[in-house]
Amino acid sequence: MEIIMKIAIVGLGYVGLPLSLQFAGSGVEVLGLDIDPVKVDSLNQGRSYIKHIQSKTIQTRLTAKTFSASTDFKKIRTVEAVIICVPTPLNKNREPDISYIIKTGDAIAPHLRKGVLVVLESTTYPGTTDEDLRAVLEAGSGLRAGKHFHLAFSPEREDPGNPDSRVALIPKVVGGYTAACRDKAIALYSRAIETIVPVSSCRAAEATKLLENIFRGVNIALVNELKVVYAAMGIDVWEVIEAARTKPFGFMAFYPGPGLGGHCIPIDPFYLTWKAREYGQSTRFIELAGEVNTSMPERVVHRVMEALNARKKAVNDSRVLIVGLAYKADVDDMRESPTFKLLDFLKARGAQVAYYDPYVPVIGPTREHAEWKGEKSVQWNRKTIAAFDLVLISTAHKTVNYRELADWADLIVDTRNAMASIKTKPGQVWKA
Repeated sequence: MEIIMKIAIVGLGYVGLPLSLQFAGSGVEVLGLDIDPVKVDSLNQGRSYIKHIQSKTIQTRLTAKTFSASTDFKKIRTVEAVIICVPTPLNKNREPDISYIIKTGDAIAPHLRKGVLVVLESTTYPGTTDEDLRAVLEAGSGLRAGKHFHLAFSPEREDPGNPDSRVALIPKVVGGYTAACRDKAIALYSRAIETIVPVSSCRAAEATKLLENIFRGVNIALVNELKVVYAAMGIDVWEVIEAARTKPFGFMAFYPGPGLGGHCIPIDPFYLTWKAREYGQSTRFIELAGEVNTSMPERVVHRVMEALNARKKAVNDSRVLIVGLAYKADVDDMRESPTFKLLDFLKARGAQVAYYDPYVPVIGPTREHAEWKGEKSVQWNRKTIAAFDLVLISTAHKTVNYRELADWADLIVDTRNAMASIKTKPGQVWKA
């Protein structure tokens, strides 16, 4: 394969790694940069640390010499473009934390050359690229964006857990600091992505990503609220959704759950609400949706208490197993998972809690739940499962045998409708 250019991708996580491998398979030499030496060593030895990315794919790119990983940011001097894929969490006050973006800008700025393209992919509020990141890059490099180097924003659109999702086939939105910057970014992504969607500016591209995730968050809040209302009326919201989705126009199905998880939907709306205040604008609708969604874990815990009370048991000293730690089905990503809140709430009420997740055998480091680090998933067998007073389904992995769960567990609280097709005993399954 002819190598047509060399780029660097900063941040080798759930966004940066698949993007790196896609570019590396498209005639582009990719230098993957990360501050974690463990990740870098693993990749250079051809080992994947993300479930849905095969080690074989990494090994193929290493053999072809189209991919390598490093912690040395000085190597940016050798590339034609830099793509930034770093986290954008919320701080303890639920405010945007763009420190990872700023620190990355500081790290790469001294090594920028004239003509280089810098693209930010991290989800953030409008203005981050052309204000915050630009200021850091210009101050550290002595170069001017739009004159000496190109600057653009292109939001990530990863869909982990979806076996039909391919990086190359997901349309790529691109906005530039100038028209020339946008054209440079379009030319870059066109080497690896089939469909490019140009927009007028970095801010329009940043706003696009926020709209996508706020749309999902608001609609999930709607069905979460309807779940509570319909339950009071004796109506199964899951049955209603399945009936409504037969309408061939004007309806899109969203499903309730124990709360929001992942690196996007629980976080991104707050980036816009925070920035909107700078312009004197309120975002009541978005904030209300956030309140509904963040209240779900506590509602689920109350349902657990009701189910135990029906068996004349208190939650205090009851043994509760939570099935599913990852934030969505069939992935190993724990970020912002509502299961952590369920663990915290139940433990605070005196329950003896444990979890089972085939994709998360051991809980690793997290930003907000350090007390659970090192906790191990229980074994999946009759003796272990039957020893719990209640099993709470938080994430519905397809690999979990729900028929066995029905046979082994005495009492189940189901937040994902996972037991719908399984024959169970009267009073055994409570929906939440």
